[in-house]
Amino acid sequence: MNKSTLETLIGKVIKVDRGGPESRVGKLLEVGSDYFVLHTREDGVLYYKGHHVKSITENTKNRLEYDSSGQDTLKYKSGKDFKDLISHFKEQWVRINRGGPEKIEGILTEVNHDFLTVVLNEEVIRLSMFHVRNLSNTLRSELKKDDKKEEKKDNKKDSENQKN
Repeated sequence: MNKSTLETLIGKVIKVDRGGPESRVGKLLEVGSDYFVLHTREDGVLYYKGHHVKSITENTKNRLEYDSSGQDTLKYKSGKDFKDLISHFKEQWVRINRGGPEKIEGILTEVNHDFLTVVLNEEVIRLSMFHVRNLSNTLRSELKKDDKKEEKKDNKKDSENQKN
Protein backbone atom coordinates (compact mmCIF):
# COMPACT_ATOMS: atom_id res chain seq x y z
CA MET A 1 0.00 0.00 0.00
CA ASN A 2 1.12 3.50 -0.84
CA LYS A 3 2.21 5.45 2.28
CA SER A 4 0.82 8.81 1.14
CA THR A 5 -2.58 7.28 0.35
CA LEU A 6 -2.73 5.57 3.74
CA GLU A 7 -1.75 8.76 5.56
CA THR A 8 -4.96 10.41 4.32
CA LEU A 9 -6.91 7.72 6.22
CA ILE A 10 -5.28 8.16 9.65
CA GLY A 11 -7.99 8.43 12.31
CA LYS A 12 -10.60 6.82 10.05
CA VAL A 13 -12.23 3.40 10.25
CA ILE A 14 -11.01 1.10 7.49
CA LYS A 15 -11.25 -2.54 6.47
CA VAL A 16 -7.99 -4.27 5.61
CA ASP A 17 -8.43 -6.78 2.76
CA ARG A 18 -11.86 -7.95 1.62
CA GLY A 19 -11.97 -11.20 3.61
CA GLY A 20 -9.93 -14.10 4.93
CA PRO A 21 -8.06 -14.62 8.18
CA GLU A 22 -5.97 -11.43 7.91
CA SER A 23 -8.94 -9.12 7.19
CA ARG A 24 -9.86 -6.74 10.02
CA VAL A 25 -11.92 -3.61 10.60
CA GLY A 26 -10.46 -0.90 12.78
CA LYS A 27 -9.21 2.63 13.23
CA LEU A 28 -6.00 3.53 11.40
CA LEU A 29 -3.63 4.97 14.02
CA GLU A 30 -0.32 5.47 12.22
CA VAL A 31 1.43 4.87 8.91
CA GLY A 32 5.14 4.01 8.83
CA SER A 33 7.52 3.58 5.92
CA ASP A 34 6.46 -0.04 5.22
CA TYR A 35 3.80 -0.73 7.87
CA PHE A 36 0.66 0.69 9.46
CA VAL A 37 -0.97 0.45 12.88
CA LEU A 38 -4.64 -0.51 13.22
CA HIS A 39 -6.77 -0.70 16.37
CA THR A 40 -9.44 -3.41 16.23
CA ARG A 41 -12.14 -4.45 18.65
CA GLU A 42 -11.16 -8.14 18.44
CA ASP A 43 -7.37 -8.00 18.55
CA GLY A 44 -6.46 -4.62 20.02
CA VAL A 45 -3.53 -2.96 18.25
CA LEU A 46 -2.28 -4.70 15.11
CA TYR A 47 0.86 -3.88 13.17
CA TYR A 48 0.40 -4.68 9.47
CA LYS A 49 3.23 -5.03 7.00
CA GLY A 50 2.14 -2.94 4.01
CA HIS A 51 3.25 -5.10 1.09
CA HIS A 52 0.91 -7.99 1.98
CA VAL A 53 -2.24 -5.85 2.04
CA LYS A 54 -4.33 -6.29 -1.09
CA SER A 55 -7.02 -3.67 -0.42
CA ILE A 56 -8.17 -0.97 2.00
CA THR A 57 -11.85 -0.04 2.28
CA GLU A 58 -12.72 3.30 3.82
CA ASN A 59 -15.78 3.48 6.08
CA THR A 60 -17.64 6.31 4.34
CA LYS A 61 -21.14 5.74 5.74
CA ASN A 62 -20.41 4.02 9.08
CA ARG A 63 -21.22 0.59 7.69
CA LEU A 64 -18.07 -1.04 9.04
CA GLU A 65 -18.57 -2.12 12.63
CA TYR A 66 -16.05 -0.53 14.98
CA ASP A 67 -16.67 0.75 18.49
CA SER A 68 -14.19 3.49 19.39
CA SER A 69 -15.63 4.38 22.79
CA GLY A 70 -12.95 4.67 25.44
CA GLN A 71 -10.15 4.45 22.89
CA ASP A 72 -8.98 8.07 22.91
CA THR A 73 -5.51 7.40 24.32
CA LEU A 74 -4.34 4.17 22.73
CA LYS A 75 -0.71 3.26 23.28
CA TYR A 76 1.21 1.66 20.46
CA LYS A 77 4.79 1.32 19.29
CA SER A 78 6.49 2.97 16.32
CA GLY A 79 9.66 2.33 14.34
CA LYS A 80 11.60 3.55 11.33
CA ASP A 81 10.43 0.42 9.46
CA PHE A 82 8.61 -2.87 10.18
CA LYS A 83 11.77 -4.69 11.32
CA ASP A 84 12.64 -1.88 13.73
CA LEU A 85 9.05 -1.78 14.98
CA ILE A 86 8.83 -5.48 15.83
CA SER A 87 12.25 -5.38 17.49
CA HIS A 88 10.47 -3.48 20.30
CA PHE A 89 8.58 -6.70 21.09
CA LYS A 90 11.64 -8.87 21.82
CA GLU A 91 11.20 -11.04 24.90
CA GLN A 92 7.41 -10.47 24.79
CA TRP A 93 4.46 -12.69 23.91
CA VAL A 94 3.33 -12.02 20.33
CA ARG A 95 0.82 -13.34 17.83
CA ILE A 96 2.08 -13.30 14.25
CA ASN A 97 -0.51 -13.47 11.47
CA ARG A 98 -4.16 -13.73 12.43
CA GLY A 99 -5.16 -17.14 11.15
CA GLY A 100 -4.52 -20.03 8.84
CA PRO A 101 -1.58 -22.42 8.98
CA GLU A 102 1.01 -19.66 9.41
CA LYS A 103 -0.48 -18.25 12.64
CA ILE A 104 2.23 -18.31 15.30
CA GLU A 105 2.16 -17.36 18.97
CA GLY A 106 4.99 -17.31 21.45
CA ILE A 107 7.91 -15.32 22.84
CA LEU A 108 9.72 -13.27 20.21
CA THR A 109 13.44 -13.86 20.78
CA GLU A 110 15.23 -12.67 17.65
CA VAL A 111 14.59 -10.26 14.78
CA ASN A 112 16.81 -9.64 11.76
CA HIS A 113 16.33 -8.71 8.09
CA ASP A 114 15.77 -12.33 6.98
CA PHE A 115 13.76 -13.98 9.75
CA LEU A 116 12.42 -13.75 13.26
CA THR A 117 12.50 -16.40 15.96
CA VAL A 118 9.60 -17.28 18.24
CA VAL A 119 9.79 -19.77 21.12
CA LEU A 120 6.68 -21.70 22.12
CA ASN A 121 7.02 -24.46 24.73
CA GLU A 122 9.69 -26.82 23.32
CA GLU A 123 9.61 -25.37 19.79
CA VAL A 124 11.91 -22.77 18.28
CA ILE A 125 10.15 -21.37 15.21
CA ARG A 126 11.98 -19.33 12.58
CA LEU A 127 9.69 -17.42 10.25
CA SER A 128 10.81 -15.60 7.14
CA MET A 129 10.34 -11.84 7.57
CA PHE A 130 8.86 -11.73 4.07
CA HIS A 131 5.94 -13.91 5.22
CA VAL A 132 5.03 -11.90 8.32
CA ARG A 133 1.71 -10.22 7.50
CA ASN A 134 0.95 -8.69 10.86
CA LEU A 135 1.87 -8.81 14.51
CA SER A 136 0.17 -8.08 17.79
CA ASN A 137 1.38 -8.04 21.38
CA THR A 138 -1.34 -10.29 22.73
CA LEU A 139 -1.59 -10.98 26.42
CA ARG A 140 -1.30 -14.64 27.29
CA SER A 141 -4.59 -14.50 29.27
CA GLU A 142 -6.39 -13.53 26.06
CA LEU A 143 -4.81 -16.50 24.31
CA LYS A 144 -6.00 -18.84 27.03
CA LYS A 145 -9.58 -17.68 26.36
CA ASP A 146 -9.09 -18.43 22.65
CA ASP A 147 -7.56 -21.81 23.50
CA LYS A 148 -10.54 -22.68 25.72
CA LYS A 149 -12.94 -21.84 22.88
CA GLU A 150 -10.93 -24.05 20.50
CA GLU A 151 -10.77 -26.83 23.11
CA LYS A 152 -14.57 -26.73 23.54
CA LYS A 153 -15.01 -27.00 19.76
CA ASP A 154 -12.58 -29.93 19.61
CA ASN A 155 -14.29 -31.70 22.53
CA LYS A 156 -17.68 -31.23 20.88
CA LYS A 157 -16.37 -32.71 17.61
CA ASP A 158 -14.80 -35.65 19.49
CA SER A 159 -18.04 -36.42 21.35
CA GLU A 160 -20.02 -36.21 18.09
CA ASN A 161 -17.56 -38.58 16.42
CA GLN A 162 -17.81 -41.06 19.31
CA LYS A 163 -21.62 -41.11 18.99
CA ASN A 164 -21.35 -42.03 15.29
